[in-house]
Amino acid sequence: MIYRISEFADKCGVNKETIRYYERKNLLQEPHRTEAGYRIYSYDDVKRVGFIKRIQELGFSLSEIYKLLGVVDKDEVRCQDMFEFISKKQKEAQKQIEDLKRIEMIYIFPKKFAFSQSMAINNC
Repeated sequence: MIYRISEFADKCGVNKETIRYYERKNLLQEPHRTEAGYRIYSYDDVKRVGFIKRIQELGFSLSEIYKLLGVVDKDEVRCQDMFEFISKKQKEAQKQIEDLKRIEMIYIFPKKFAFSQSMAINNC
């Protein structure tokens, strides 16, 4: 399937400017063009934008995504470098989870404490 930029953007759930931005940042390869100069995209491009969006949702920056895509596209990065990169991201995510759990405890503990205090007063 071949898409022009408007159809492609709709299919990917982004706007046309996002597509152009991804091209400028080399996250998407320069698309083929029709004789009239219109950009045309393939289903593989749709999958690539889907991958970019999903990885962004996981907290990766566009520069980090660029590195990941470099491995896929050009094998620029050694496996060890990529392993270290992914391990670092995993540790950052784990720390974020721990921080969120601490915040949750700060929120929940006063409620539990207040509930137990009111129970003690009511049982006197």
